[in-house]
This record gives sequence, structure tokens and C-alpha cells, in this order.
Amino acid sequence: MKYIKNFQDISLIDVDSVGGKNASLGQMITDLGRYDIQIPYGFAVSVQGYWRFIEHNAIQERLKKYLALISGDNLPQLEDVGIKIRNLFYQSLMPDDLAQEIVQAYAELSHYYQQPNCLVAVRSSATAEDLPGASFAGQQETFLNIEGDQPLLEAYKKCLASLFTNRAIRYRVQKGFDHFKVA
Repeated sequence: MKYIKNFQDISLIDVDSVGGKNASLGQMITDLGRYDIQIPYGFAVSVQGYWRFIEHNAIQERLKKYLALISGDNLPQLEDVGIKIRNLFYQSLMPDDLAQEIVQAYAELSHYYQQPNCLVAVRSSATAEDLPGASFAGQQETFLNIEGDQPLLEAYKKCLASLFTNRAIRYRVQKGFDHFKVA
């Protein structure tokens, strides 16, 4: 698969492609599995999936335009910009190839757990999380007890949008992070 990586196939060296939370889960499966400590299996949608979504919907230029409106602590502007950006994601369409891979990985996970549609947590795992001198903890969304293909795809879109919560945007501005180097 082009956009999907199973947890058991990733480790801490994969932070740039799957984010900090996902890389840590993969590392735990590798390190703790030999001690019979059970870590739930799952999969990550790579940053290539994020960029595929952005490209498919041609929203990068609009994102740049909106983000350029934010300066300093202009909170009313930040709230307006954040809502507009998140709505770009909510209203965008999933690329067929990305959706198919997510649905296929979900079917394989459900088969592993011997359930027609297993319940999953859909979590954001940004590439800039938990860096020295910066912590993005709690700034993106998590969705619990997601069941079925369409709810999974919707939760994925909401996770992408949550990269642009008002808190996350403001934190990146304050810390000098480029919005387009975090995926």
C-alpha cells in the first residue's frame, strides 16, 4: 500500500512519515511483544496520505492565504481563520485511492480481530509532536469507537482538519513552526 503502514511495521525512526504517536505504538509492539505484553494492532495513514488529500482537493493555496491573515495574538482573526480552514477539510472529498487503502486496511484489521467492523480509535499523529523544546500534546483530535467504512473516513478527515485547531495554529505561530512542514 502507498499510504498505509501497519503498526508492527513501524518504529521510532518513522516519525517523519507517520507522526509521533504512531511511531511510538509501532515501537511498543516491537519492544513489548517479546514479553507477551499486548499492544492493540492498527495502522497509520502516512503523511503521503495527508498530502494526497491536500493535492486532490487543491486546497494548499487557500490554506496559505488564510494562514497569512494571522499575525501576533489577533484572536478574533485566528478564530475566523481556524473555522475557514477546518471547513475546507470537512467539505473536501476523499481521493478514491486513499479511501480504498484506508478501507482495505480497516477490513484487514477487522479480520484480524474476527469482527465484521471492529471499533477503532482514530487519532491524529502529527510529525512535529513531542520535539525538543515543543510539545503539541492535545492539540489535535481523537475519535473513539468508530465503526464502519464511512464513519472511519469521516473521522480521518476530521483528524486532518484538527491539525488546524485554533490552539494548534497559534502554537505553531508562537513557536515559529512552518504550517506546511507539519503533516
